[in-house]
Amino acid sequence: MEAVTRKPSSLSDPDYAAFAWGRYRRLMGWMTLVAAITILAALVYLRASIGPLRWQVIIATIAGVGLTVLLGAGLMGLAFLSSGTGHDQDVVDFEDKR
Repeated sequence: MEAVTRKPSSLSDPDYAAFAWGRYRRLMGWMTLVAAITILAALVYLRASIGPLRWQVIIATIAGVGLTVLLGAGLMGLAFLSSGTGHDQDVVDFEDKR
């Protein structure tokens, strides 16, 4: 079995890590705004469709729509972070050497 040589990951560099995580936080900030707009649109649609909303429906809509949008954005952002920093290529290189 041969030894696997590893090159340092891009996130090992503190300057690049700060840049990458800053970009991720900026993406999540924008997606929080998108989630808020989506929540408002869903509440307006429900109000127009069924009339006055009970507070339980409002809270459930906020939680359901908001968390769904933020979870999707967070996971997609992490996939882009992983790909953009070279972590995905590190896995491919490791698999190729096996």
